[in-house]
Amino acid sequence: MIQGTGIDMIEVERIAARVSRDSGFKEMVFSKSEIAYCESKAFPFEHYAARFAAKEAFLKAIGRGWDSGLALHEIEILNEENGKPVLKLSGKTAVALDSLGIRRMHVSLSHLKSYATAIVMLES
Repeated sequence: MIQGTGIDMIEVERIAARVSRDSGFKEMVFSKSEIAYCESKAFPFEHYAARFAAKEAFLKAIGRGWDSGLALHEIEILNEENGKPVLKLSGKTAVALDSLGIRRMHVSLSHLKSYATAIVMLES
């Protein structure tokens, strides 16, 4: 049964500015694995933006916002060997959301030079 859906779209330049300018922003929002993945790409800011959009979409799907006490770097968007993106929760965020009964999480990312978007679907 579907528990929640969320979608988000963001301008790549907005994330590029924050990642480049704001000290600590990248580490607050992205996990070490996400940072390594994005930095390995020819156009890293498109990948950062898509992951940021996925985190926003996830928060929408669970009905919470940035101020809900969840650690964004504990909401990870990783890739399977075939490139398929997957959501992984860890730390206090995983514990906090365990009571929601989410059994499956689906995520899809898309990005262009200027925009990135993501959709998240949660199942019980």
